[in-house]
Amino acid sequence: MSERANASVIPFMVEEETEEGIIAQDPTDTLLLNPGERLHMAEAIRMAEAIVFASAEPVSEKQLAARLPDGISIAAAMAELQQIYARRGVNLVRVGDAWAFRTAGDLAFLMSRDTVQQRKLSRAALEVLAIIAYHQPVTRAEIEDIRGVETSKGTLDTLLETEWVRMRGRRRTPGRPVTYGTTDTFLDHFALEEIRDLPGMDELKGAGLLSGRMPSNFAIPLPPADQDALTEDEDALTDIDLEELGLLTPRVTED
Repeated sequence: MSERANASVIPFMVEEETEEGIIAQDPTDTLLLNPGERLHMAEAIRMAEAIVFASAEPVSEKQLAARLPDGISIAAAMAELQQIYARRGVNLVRVGDAWAFRTAGDLAFLMSRDTVQQRKLSRAALEVLAIIAYHQPVTRAEIEDIRGVETSKGTLDTLLETEWVRMRGRRRTPGRPVTYGTTDTFLDHFALEEIRDLPGMDELKGAGLLSGRMPSNFAIPLPPADQDALTEDEDALTDIDLEELGLLTPRVTED
């Protein structure tokens, strides 16, 4: 019997009333699914598989919900699909609020011959990337204050070109400086489900990336839970802002 035939997903919780009260049943219990529901969920999983497989970019749950049948639990369907691919040559992985197929980690060596050699980032670029990842949203002036040296425009341009960093808003301070943050491409490249999966101080020390003799008051900030959500002291970028920053072609109006 195939793995697909053993799928056990139900898109809702069923409650059973007993003398002691109401007990929530396991939503993955196949006994709670009638044949029609099992067939409906199995077909939705096949559809989700096709959508993610055909996409060159991670597919968001919002995009999946718009294309799958009504009433389907996206979380349940993707959890079952992820389980189906858990031991295969490609795995279904979560990237932020999106899903993508990636080569299984233990088989990455098979792709080495086809891997394009990428240019390594400079030490300055790596420092700026780390500051943006942990301190976002952060302005250029704040980056320079943390590093203690001036940050060249070329360094930020390089990170923007990699699509690991983006301009996310403007700080509500004099001059309205641009704030920077990471992207889903950054999460995907470093195999992070969310930005808070970045290594903490103990992990960095264990990897030899931090000295064991750090100042007692040294701390690593906790990144925001949602890398895309604007903070209270940020404004979203408008079309005018995008034009000024060269991210949007100015509109031509007729006199």
